[in-house]
Amino acid sequence: MLDDVASVTLSTALSGLAARQRVSANNIANLETANFRAGQVSFEDNLRQAVAAGDPAQATVTLTTSTAPAGINGNNVSLDTETLIDEKTALQYQLLSGAMSSKFALIDTVLKG
Repeated sequence: MLDDVASVTLSTALSGLAARQRVSANNIANLETANFRAGQVSFEDNLRQAVAAGDPAQATVTLTTSTAPAGINGNNVSLDTETLIDEKTALQYQLLSGAMSSKFALIDTVLKG
């Protein structure tokens, strides 16, 4: 894999988005589980700081528990919220994977002459 700042940043961001998709899928799967607390993934601020420091590979993904109010069964998963998170994450993933593909296509063009 490429180790330039742009490639590492894209790869790290894609990993963070993939983690967010997994957590959101888990939240939805537990929509009716009593006392289940939704998880949340954050990585953007940490990635921004790591890029500013010149080492995006040092960025970490943080998983926290949602503090949203719980319903009658103690579960705080909101299907509406999770659906929006999934849609936004999918669009971001598509954009970043397209950027990574374009980068590889450019390298391929250069190598082929």
